[in-house]
Amino acid sequence: MFGYTVSDLAALVGGTLSGEGSAQVTSIVKDNRVAVPGCLFAAMPGEKNDGHSFIGAAFDAGAVCALARFVPEGETRPVITVPDVQSALEIIGADFRRRLTIPVLGITGSVGKTTAKNMVASVLSQRWSVHKTPGNYNNQLGVPLTLASIQPEHEFAVVELGVSHFGDMKPLAVMAKPDAMLFTIIGRAHLEFFGDREGVFREKTSVLKDMADDAVVFCNGDDDLLRAMTCPQRKITFGLSEGCTVRAEEIEYLGTGGVKCVIVSGERRIPVSLNYGDVMLYAALEGAAVGLHYGLTDAEISAGIAAYQPEGARASVEQASGFTIVNDCYNANPDSMAAGLRALRRADADRRVAILGDMGELGPTAERLHFETGIVAAGCGVDLLITCGPLSKHMAAGAKEAGVKNVLSFDTLSDTLAALPETIEPGDRVLVKASHSMQFEKIVSALHTLYRENA
Repeated sequence: MFGYTVSDLAALVGGTLSGEGSAQVTSIVKDNRVAVPGCLFAAMPGEKNDGHSFIGAAFDAGAVCALARFVPEGETRPVITVPDVQSALEIIGADFRRRLTIPVLGITGSVGKTTAKNMVASVLSQRWSVHKTPGNYNNQLGVPLTLASIQPEHEFAVVELGVSHFGDMKPLAVMAKPDAMLFTIIGRAHLEFFGDREGVFREKTSVLKDMADDAVVFCNGDDDLLRAMTCPQRKITFGLSEGCTVRAEEIEYLGTGGVKCVIVSGERRIPVSLNYGDVMLYAALEGAAVGLHYGLTDAEISAGIAAYQPEGARASVEQASGFTIVNDCYNANPDSMAAGLRALRRADADRRVAILGDMGELGPTAERLHFETGIVAAGCGVDLLITCGPLSKHMAAGAKEAGVKNVLSFDTLSDTLAALPETIEPGDRVLVKASHSMQFEKIVSALHTLYRENA
């Protein structure tokens, strides 16, 4: 962030400034532990802790001001007080975006937003200094913080936009005001609030109403709703289907779980190799589609795809004692579960093991969708299915009905962890996936420390 003093921000949000206001603000943070000299500290209320309790610590770490609902007793350093810190951040984010002259690409979808963000940024970084959404800062709090962390040296911004309720996209679109938009897939996520895929589609694509007609929209051409979508913006499709602007041909699935293909667009042909199945294949197409549009060379696009690194627990292939873990436990919905299981099916292994847990926010369809995921697991040749959680009992039932002979189902995480030493064997390839609330990172950690004499 650049170009604002403390006084400027106080005036912008209509807040009351106590203390001196001449200091330049260089960034915004909401966690005092990451406060740096020059930052503004936003004192956000939390479920466990109130940010107002950490204003002093943020100042001690170098913050030049705080944005808060009140001034803590005895605090004499600059504090901008406002009725609603969140609303003030949205005003700051939108104003800063209006000052930017660099291209801003927005990314949304039900599956693979963060993977797409990292892949696209990796490709664009072969030519430009790219700023991308840090971590999962993709909501009404995260987007203004993402925008505020753009610095003068950045030449391109890739901003992830995440929604889970009707009405969520509008403030994100107003703040980010993307010059281009990428849609990964319209899947069965947050159905508790959206009702069905058509509801997901309406909310996610509502961002287009706030975009210029001459903007460009990158769409998954294998998604029926996105393929049929009409919009005033220029539409570029990517996928495996005939008719996609950018598509994958000569696809070869590798025994390691990876994939090789040639990305084709017109006369251009770009060979690529990826380390993880279906999800990464689409990510490569997304990166290539964006790179081609913005004029990158085949060599730049290929190098950017090769340089991609997974972020956190998102399809990270990890070696343990004698077996392989596919750590994909950051989040889950039926579509991402299916993609992970398809990739598991194509990998060489003595046994294909899936440790799957509950998928959240699926509403009244939850039991049926878990049951259907069990059927998918059977169709993907899972040798051993381990489920955890009350909803995943239906996943286990679906798998058994579809013919999986080895199925274990546990109510709790502790019971699941206790069973691992007697169930995981050398030579296994183990997919670990569930909604984030299931805390399956504990399973990944336990698998890494698992000791067996024959490992």
